[in-house]
Amino acid sequence: MNQSRPRISKAVIPAAGLGTRFLPATKATPKEMLPVVDKPAIQYVVEEAVTAGLSDVLMITGRNKRPLEDHFDRNYELESALTRKGDAERLSKVQESSDLATMHYVRQGDPRGLGHAVLCAAPHVGDQPFAVLLGDDLIDPRDPLLARMVEIQEREGGSVVALMEVDPAQIHMYGCAATDATADGDVVRVTGLVEKPDRADAPSNLAVIGRYVLDPAIFDILRHTEPGRGGEIQLTDALQLLAEDEKIGGPVHGVVFKGRRYDTGDRGDYLRAIVRLACEREDLGPDFRTWLRSYVNEEL
Repeated sequence: MNQSRPRISKAVIPAAGLGTRFLPATKATPKEMLPVVDKPAIQYVVEEAVTAGLSDVLMITGRNKRPLEDHFDRNYELESALTRKGDAERLSKVQESSDLATMHYVRQGDPRGLGHAVLCAAPHVGDQPFAVLLGDDLIDPRDPLLARMVEIQEREGGSVVALMEVDPAQIHMYGCAATDATADGDVVRVTGLVEKPDRADAPSNLAVIGRYVLDPAIFDILRHTEPGRGGEIQLTDALQLLAEDEKIGGPVHGVVFKGRRYDTGDRGDYLRAIVRLACEREDLGPDFRTWLRSYVNEEL
């Protein structure tokens, strides 16, 4: 029988990036605040953490990211105006983001990569396992990836990464995992990790996507991790050490995700994510799908 393990309650969301791929829109607006239909992308990520039972959320921010804090704070002036108008529907939407979770913020003063951003969370997280959610990957709430990862970590200990099969021609865009099968069909044992390998050097077509559940041993490794690919401190490099020697911080497992994922880190995929989510909305979908069919048939 596995020993009792601490319940995971904290989520870390790195949000210090400059969003250069979306310039000029991100010149004065954080990329995380770009709307996906009618909610900023970052709200989907916080909602996912809360749904998985992680109500304590630390956001790693940087300069010009104050709108993130404002979004998850109360706006009494706006709420009062909506109350006077009797607009209960919009008032509920405004209050929803401020009531989602207990939010905390820390600045990543020197943007030195994802590994460095995660290290900034050490004082808040302490010696407990925690989740990391990247804002570029939106996971459909009907496919509870993070909850499954938390379940595996609490059962097996160590760390858990989210994996997804990709076209081998695209593997150079991701961290890539070498794995062994386990008794669970959707779970693998990670034996090695490589950051953005050439196709010929990739150990598999299993790409690491933006969800992690990490043992706190990762912090000490990150403190001693030298800059890697791109001159940045790579989280993948630290996880590689954990995969090599489970005595450091337990094993590394991967959950192979086959559900719906929306990539908002690329302009084209961002637009596709909006179209897909809009099509699936009960309030928008019927009319929008009708228009979309007409547009495709008549204009394209």
